[in-house]
Amino acid sequence: MRILLIHAEEFSYKAREPALEIREEDVPMENKFSNIIVAFITVEKDDYKDPSIIERAASEIKRHHDTVGSSAVLLYPYAHLSSELASPKDAISILRRLGEELEKSGVKVFRAPFGWYKEFNLKNYGHPLAELSRTIKPEERRRQIVQKSFLILDLDGQLYDPYQYDYKDPYLKALVEKEVFKRELEKTRPRGAEYMEKFGFEWEKYSDHGHMRYEPHAATILEVVSEYSWKVVNSLGIPVFRVKGTNMFDLNVPAVKEHADLFGDRLYEVSMEGSSLVMRYAACHQQFAILKDWVISYKDLPMGMFEVADSYRYEQRGELILGFRLRRFFMPDLHILTRDLEEAKRIGLLVRDKIFEEAKKLGRDYVAIINVTKRFLEEEIEYLRELVRRDGRPALITVVPDDIYYWVINIEYNIIDSAGKPREIATFQIDVGNAKRFGIKYVDENGVERHPIIIHTAIIGSLERYIYMLFDTAALKEREGLTPSLPFWASPIQIRIIPVSKSYLDHAEKIYRAIAERGYRVDIDDRDETLAKKMRDAGIEWVYYTVFIGEREVATDTITVRERESGIQRTYKLEEFLKILEEKQNDYPKTDLGMPHLLSKRPSLPYLKTV
Repeated sequence: MRILLIHAEEFSYKAREPALEIREEDVPMENKFSNIIVAFITVEKDDYKDPSIIERAASEIKRHHDTVGSSAVLLYPYAHLSSELASPKDAISILRRLGEELEKSGVKVFRAPFGWYKEFNLKNYGHPLAELSRTIKPEERRRQIVQKSFLILDLDGQLYDPYQYDYKDPYLKALVEKEVFKRELEKTRPRGAEYMEKFGFEWEKYSDHGHMRYEPHAATILEVVSEYSWKVVNSLGIPVFRVKGTNMFDLNVPAVKEHADLFGDRLYEVSMEGSSLVMRYAACHQQFAILKDWVISYKDLPMGMFEVADSYRYEQRGELILGFRLRRFFMPDLHILTRDLEEAKRIGLLVRDKIFEEAKKLGRDYVAIINVTKRFLEEEIEYLRELVRRDGRPALITVVPDDIYYWVINIEYNIIDSAGKPREIATFQIDVGNAKRFGIKYVDENGVERHPIIIHTAIIGSLERYIYMLFDTAALKEREGLTPSLPFWASPIQIRIIPVSKSYLDHAEKIYRAIAERGYRVDIDDRDETLAKKMRDAGIEWVYYTVFIGEREVATDTITVRERESGIQRTYKLEEFLKILEEKQNDYPKTDLGMPHLLSKRPSLPYLKTV
């Protein structure tokens, strides 16, 4: 905020014509004063970020008012002290609150209208303090410091001091070491992140730090996992509606700003055409903005709304991990509306079970951080015990004060990765505040409007974190002496056909068409390379099934197939192999190859390399 303070013997102004579409109509269009401090004020674009800026500006103005003994203060909007202007909405709001703050301190305050071209006449007293300028800079928004306490909830249902607990579960011990004792393992690059980079998940150097790009193999994996996330939420057995929305929301909307402040994390904020916007950090804003317009009955509940939302969080540069901790990522975000807390708790258990089911499909298990408010811990301890009983292992309980977040329980499900570090993947929360904040309502059986309780969940985690878990699982296989691989459904190239010479290329095309028309990602290595080179390249790309076509296969109308995961090589009739593919694919989604199916049509892809 820039301020020019003039102690005026005489001052008058008159509004001539509108200058902006957003302008004040309820402030006097002309006025005349004597012995007044005229505060010419330019509100700058970042001033809204710091609520203390109004109090600090008011203190400066009042101090000058008291020093020179003026009769009153006139706040005069003046856009010419800076080129970094706030949005009109922000400027008007800040000027009004500045006036209120001055009045609270006993200063008589007048205001000139914002958004108008005005003429003014000024006679300055001319004494040494008659002209002063001040710059009030916003202080950096700091994350709210929350006093937390930690407990261990064991399978016996008892709460224990984490400093005195006997850690028999290595997963829990690793989690507590990081979260409570703040003991970090030596920094090493996660093997899962190395594998992701090998397949084309890369930092985009032409963007802000923490933003990724997705090369063809990576894009295919991301696409199929995105489709899978939709399939997972539909398997909950409740009605779910898929929507799409924008990625930025106006901080002048009170609900948006309140939710951003309560979120308690680092956010991206931008200015655009006079508005201050926050880049969304999940799908909350868009889904809530839609839901507030719906007419919902108690008969419709529970019901969900889902979007794979491009999301933005301003993570510190030193915390960034490829595929895991990002500034821009994709969140398959589901919000479930429930009638009340009891229904939310019941649906929460359903969500929890689905979260564990998805991890177990990959052979993984979770250890939980259960963040709860003090009141929820006291009143709902039996619910927490049920969660732990279902987990089959103790949980770390983090207790926070009441009424500082929008949730009463927020559970973070962590794997312990191949480097021994906890990595949060899935989550769910029970939200008791945002329905009222955003005006979301349903009509109960008595015709009374009520605010639903909202469950937030990412059942498989963000797409990138789920993919990180896929590759970390491959790293665990490698550590056990097995061949690292992805599940068949997530492999970027599911089947590669290798004709042992060009004379068998027509037959290879016939096999290709039979497989491709069923939706599988299949290609043909038609390059003029040795068989050994083709086999090695299929291994580098983690091709799940490699199909060989040679003289014997053409003569017997068979195919020879090598499976990457087991290393077993067998000969099949084509129809037999298609049945195997169907069983292996199961009910997982399919997506296109995303590249030419002939390797001769592809350039050398630099991201593909041996790791």
